[in-house]
Amino acid sequence: MFTDDTIVALATPNGSGAISVIRMSGSNSFSAIDKIFVGKKRISEANTHTIHYGKILDGEKNLIDDVLVSVFRCPNSYTGEDSVEISTHGNPLISKKIIEALTDLNVRLAEPGEFTKRAFLNNKLDLSQAEAVADIISARTDVSLKGARNQLDGILSTKVRELRDMLINASSFVELELDFAEENVEFINQDQLLKKIEIIIFEINTLLTTFSFGKIIKDGINVALVGPPNVGKSSLLNYIVKESRAIVSDIPGTTRDVIREEVSINGILFRLHDTAGIRLSKDELENIGIRRSQQTVIDADVVILIGDVFTGIPLELVEKINGLNANKKIIRVINKIDLESNLKPVADIYISVLNGVGINLLFNKLVQISNGSNVYSEKSAVVTSLRHFDCLKNAKESLLNGILSIKNKISGEFIAVDLRNAANSLSEIIGEVTSDDILNNIFMKFCIGK
Repeated sequence: MFTDDTIVALATPNGSGAISVIRMSGSNSFSAIDKIFVGKKRISEANTHTIHYGKILDGEKNLIDDVLVSVFRCPNSYTGEDSVEISTHGNPLISKKIIEALTDLNVRLAEPGEFTKRAFLNNKLDLSQAEAVADIISARTDVSLKGARNQLDGILSTKVRELRDMLINASSFVELELDFAEENVEFINQDQLLKKIEIIIFEINTLLTTFSFGKIIKDGINVALVGPPNVGKSSLLNYIVKESRAIVSDIPGTTRDVIREEVSINGILFRLHDTAGIRLSKDELENIGIRRSQQTVIDADVVILIGDVFTGIPLELVEKINGLNANKKIIRVINKIDLESNLKPVADIYISVLNGVGINLLFNKLVQISNGSNVYSEKSAVVTSLRHFDCLKNAKESLLNGILSIKNKISGEFIAVDLRNAANSLSEIIGEVTSDDILNNIFMKFCIGK
């Protein structure tokens, strides 16, 4: 626990607004605020979870602002420490003066994520819940917000604790047998131990399979709009984002660079990349755009391969895209179905960007590809963090080693080590086992004041 210093930071974004909130936490929070706050009573004498009106004065007793001070006494605060929040008028100069007045009283400026770090160290949150705080702040769609909210509510933590407790229970039987090795006492037979480990591996595998969907929830999906020149790629982008973001012309090769836009469909974030038409060209600038288009295809999660009713989708282009994108999540789209044509091109979806026909079918197809066969409910444990994914993989690997040791009748000491290593890997997810490097890497990505 932190007991020897008190921190302060602006908790609301920089800039002008209706109000600004300054957050302070630590053992000297109340004594520090008492030295600059004038109200009906001293903050150090106030009850927890109360709000007090008064004035903030600087060291020269000059008025800085009229404020509201919210009081949170330990342990019933976000950080688990004595804390105050000062609500001021939303002028950056006012916030700056108040923070300076507090730092003159030996209150330290907070580091990024330090309030949440203190909440973790004071057992107000476990580590996965603390990480969810940053995810909530950065969430950009309804689905990503719900996913982060579920993690903050402890759905993943509860599942991980359940698996860790099962492991510790199994490990304790193995270690007990080691203590009574000379008496040749068996506390759990090998078939029972194998069954327990296999059940835990099954549960870990279930969590691991959620990561692809969890990554989509958190980070969104990269979609490349690809096709020959002048088939309507830029028009489709403009239609989806509801503005003229890309230049549209009858002249082939209008798009010279990759244009990026984001759109939320059914709560999932899609990053759309409008690419230069892929063809042979003598224009060096267009060729640079084409090379960038090819890299965009390589990086894409989904490729919308667009042709029109006059040209279809050239077979050589399909083969090229298949070669560039290993995932091969490709949606073939034919545009301009509002126009008469003798061709009957084969495609997954037929659209008209001009009048919007088929666009909803395209949206549904994108969402379907994103979700795959997933049927997760709002209360399902879903892995969204690469750190959590790696910890689960490490736990599974240790358990597989344990199974191999049991089947090869290797000494119980090795089995016990494998089970303990697996339990420690799970403990890293919730912060029961961690290091300063891991903590610093997590919290340095937070904003200051959170």
